Amino acid sequence: MNTLSYRTVSANKATVSKEWVVVDAEGHNLGRLASKVAMILRGKYKPSFTPHVDCGDNVIVINAEKINLTGTKLDDKIYMRHTGYPGGQRTLTAKVLQAKNPAALVEKAVKGMLPKNKLGAELFRNLTVVVGSEHKHTAQQPKTVNLNDLK
Repeated sequence: MNTLSYRTVSANKATVSKEWVVVDAEGHNLGRLASKVAMILRGKYKPSFTPHVDCGDNVIVINAEKINLTGTKLDDKIYMRHTGYPGGQRTLTAKVLQAKNPAALVEKAVKGMLPKNKLGAELFRNLTVVVGSEHKHTAQQPKTVNLNDLK
């Protein structure tokens, strides 16, 4: 009996197969879309998932301006930041952020669902969020993914 066949094979940077994926945000809820996109970026839908390696796909999210926020989150959800100076706390509501930069709304939601370490920063670089349906990555021949088919 060959005992080598029972060993677990861990993926590394050289053996990972990365693809390009397009996700249409139109009609999806923000949190549900962000959690599924984060799982695609992380590579959790692949059988060769390795926790400490970037084995996820490159994701392009289109139509970011057509995302849904349920209930009163558009007015109640607050994004805070601090300038670093005393009294420098600044706040934005989701409605203002969506009017200024709808792509930032999706990016913040996805970034919050990635690991808070070097790997998470590396995974976040694989995300592109676009307002509208046109993107600049057509040369990579991305395939379209329906998020309703994913668990």
